[in-house]
Amino acid sequence: MLTVKTPKTLRTKRALHKRAPKLVENLKKTLILHGTKTSNVLNALLTDIYHLKKDCAIKYSRKNENIRPFESGGETSLEFFSLKTDCSLFIFGSHSKKRPNNLVIGRTYDHHIYDLVEVGVENFKTMESFSYDKKLAPRIGSKPFFAFLGEGFENVEELKHFKEVLLDLFRGEVVENLNITGVDHVYVCTAVSSNRVFFTHCALRMKRSGTVVPRMEMVEVGPSMDFLVRRHRLPNDGLKKEAMRTATDRPKKKEKNVSRDVIQGKIGKIYIPDQQVGGVELSHKAKGLKRERREAKLKNNVSEHKAKKQKADGE
Repeated sequence: MLTVKTPKTLRTKRALHKRAPKLVENLKKTLILHGTKTSNVLNALLTDIYHLKKDCAIKYSRKNENIRPFESGGETSLEFFSLKTDCSLFIFGSHSKKRPNNLVIGRTYDHHIYDLVEVGVENFKTMESFSYDKKLAPRIGSKPFFAFLGEGFENVEELKHFKEVLLDLFRGEVVENLNITGVDHVYVCTAVSSNRVFFTHCALRMKRSGTVVPRMEMVEVGPSMDFLVRRHRLPNDGLKKEAMRTATDRPKKKEKNVSRDVIQGKIGKIYIPDQQVGGVELSHKAKGLKRERREAKLKNNVSEHKAKKQKADGE
C-alpha cells in the first residue's frame, strides 16, 4: 500500500492548495529547457524568450539528455520537470544535423503532455541587434497585442495549431478589464507559406491624435525570426474536452426557497418567525402620544364648558 503524505505545516498546506487543480486557472508559467546539444542561435533565442516572459518563466541552463519529445518514453523527464516547477507550458531547444535549430513548444494538462509543436528557427535576430529607445522596451506584466496575417492561420491545420500555442505562450494573465497604457507591445505573425511563419516583436509608441484614443506607432524591438513548422501533435478529443472546462461548467449551487417563473422571473420566499408583539414592554411613552392626549383632553374640556354655558343661558 502506498502511504499518503499529508502536509504538516500551514506553509506546505498553502503550497499544495495553490497547486491543486482549479476550474479557474492561475497564471501559466513557462519552463525553458536545453537539449543535449544546442547552437548559439538557440541559446540567444531561449534567453530572449525568457526576458520577454521573465515574470512567469523558469529557465534551466543544464543540458538534458533524457528528453526526447514525440518519442515514447522520452517525455517522462519533461513531465517530471513540469510537476516539479508547476509549469503548464514548456519550450525545449535542441540542435542536430537532421533538425538544426529545433524548437519544441508544448502544453501540459495535469502535468502530462497535452500537445506539441516542433518548429525550426531561421533568420534569427536578437533583441540587442535592434537600435531603439530603451524606454520602449515592454514592461513586466504588460499585455500584448497579436496580429496574425495570412489565410494559412485559418485554413492550414498545422498553422491553426501553432497559432493556439503562440497565443497561450505569450498572452500572459487573462484579465477582464484592460487599461490602454498597459498594452505596450505587439507580436506580428505572418504566414508566408503553408509551413513558414515570419515572427517579429514590436513596441507601441503612443502619440497625440487630437482625440481620446492615441495614435499608435510600431517600433521593431526584436526578436525576429522565421518559424518553419515541422511536426505537431494534437490532443485526443477526451483529453481536450476535459482540459477545456471552464468555471461556467461548474454545477450551480442549489438555492433554497427560490423558484423561477416564466413571467415573474426569480421568486424568493422569506420565512419570518412569529413576533410576540403583545409581550413587548415599552420602556417609555412617545412624546407624540402625550401631545395628542393633551390636545384631545383640552378639546373635551372646551366642549364641556360650552355645553354648561349654553345650559345656564337657557335657564
